[in-house]
Amino acid sequence: MDNAPFSSSQTEHVQKPIATVLVVDDTPENLTLMGSLLREHFQVKVANQGDKALRIALSGTPPDLILLDIMMPEVDGYEVCRRLKAHPSTRDIPVIFLTARSEPDDEQAGLALGAVDYITKPISPPILLARVNTHLTLKATADFLRDKSAYLEREVAMRTLEVQAIQDVTIMAMTSLAETRDNETGNHIRRTQLYVKALAERLRHHPRFEPVLNDRMIELLYKSAPLHDIGKIGIPDSILLKPGKLSVEEFEIMKTHTTLGRNAIEDAERRLGMRVAFLSVSKEIAYSHQEKWDGSGYPEGLAGDAIPVSARLMAVADVYDALISKRVYKPAFSHDQACSTIVRGKDSHFDPDMVDAFVDIAEDFRSIAQKYPDPT
Repeated sequence: MDNAPFSSSQTEHVQKPIATVLVVDDTPENLTLMGSLLREHFQVKVANQGDKALRIALSGTPPDLILLDIMMPEVDGYEVCRRLKAHPSTRDIPVIFLTARSEPDDEQAGLALGAVDYITKPISPPILLARVNTHLTLKATADFLRDKSAYLEREVAMRTLEVQAIQDVTIMAMTSLAETRDNETGNHIRRTQLYVKALAERLRHHPRFEPVLNDRMIELLYKSAPLHDIGKIGIPDSILLKPGKLSVEEFEIMKTHTTLGRNAIEDAERRLGMRVAFLSVSKEIAYSHQEKWDGSGYPEGLAGDAIPVSARLMAVADVYDALISKRVYKPAFSHDQACSTIVRGKDSHFDPDMVDAFVDIAEDFRSIAQKYPDPT
């Protein structure tokens, strides 16, 4: 015996919901006539005043279509239509004017208010039913497309959040790996990330940087900054963790962390099989944040504007944080000492306009450092 709760014939004949038509007319005879004509095909609601029609339309069970007379006392049909189209919850209900006014100007006025059709009295029942059915079908299609569009928007938003979460997790995993090899802490990563964002926000309207530092770029900088020292993973412990000054040979090896970082990110891009914006910015920062404005930095000895903006921002942030942080080979500088060092590096180590911006928001840097101190 078939234990299915419904047979196939039962499921194939599921009835669609019956459409609801609201008839608005101040003449009782017209309401009776329209009701008797439409009830065989639709659920019918009636209103003999414009205000009553608006209350029904704005209720929890609005109609699917409105047949609306124009000439009514107090609130006429034109005003009812105007209010319906102005309200977000009723603007998509199709309105058909049903009226004795047959002048072209009247029809034009009704359609200009947003009505979908204009039928003059006396009505022809077959024509009225045909037009009502047509506009209900069009409304059903429009509702379906709106629902589909809203669904797709929600899906896109959800997928976007998933991609962003994957990016964030990837960055955190990579930076956590770097932290296990270095003296620096997670708070160094957090601080430099916030320094870069604060400095970029300060410079976003500067004539030199406005074309680059838009909202999207600042977000990419914020996401990418934690990867600036990812290449230190490849530096031997004997050099990376050395408590004293590095020899010339050791420093040459330490300098390779910039190239190692860029190569690691490039390898990740190749494996991914596509270019990703935040990885492109991450490569710039990892590879070029040790370059100096006067060309004396590494790995390429770039100078001036040849150094990517992202790397120049990172240079200010990274040096400031290195100065105020205690390391086994040096004591922590005070905020004022660190600021003085940054200012002395203007035109030599750092982009001069970035130093000026740093001076303007130096207290923001201090606040970030105080909010995210290294553990004692």
